[in-house]
Amino acid sequence: MTNSPRVGYAAGAYDLFHIGHLNLLRHAKSQCDFLIAGVVADEMLELTKRISPMVPLAERLEIVEHIDYVDRAYAETVPDKMDVWRELHFDVFFKGDDWRGTEKGLKLEREFAEVGVEVVYFPYTMSTSSTVLRRAVAALDGVRLSSTGGE
Repeated sequence: MTNSPRVGYAAGAYDLFHIGHLNLLRHAKSQCDFLIAGVVADEMLELTKRISPMVPLAERLEIVEHIDYVDRAYAETVPDKMDVWRELHFDVFFKGDDWRGTEKGLKLEREFAEVGVEVVYFPYTMSTSSTVLRRAVAALDGVRLSSTGGE
């Protein structure tokens, strides 16, 4: 009897792709046979995080699907991770440990436990984040605008 491959799912905006994203995908792939990277759609980021990505979804998908650790890039267009699971049927869900113990993280753990999905947390990369990069770009844009007379 052959065991079926262990399918993992690692969702993220993957906006301004950085080492934290790469670390998450690397760690996730080391714990599954087939890794699906869920790239959260622009509308979902605006709805759930109140941010607009700097890089459009099509480009983020293209970047992520070319990462060696990723077997499939998937456009996540619904807010409920259970709806994503119903479509993809993954066995393990990977998330940064900034979600561990939070209301959202605990809810996710309960819902996934009901369908046999394991939730695995990885250390959050403290040295960089999309939020920090977004602030740096905004600061640079402000400098650029003031030095060009607002053009």
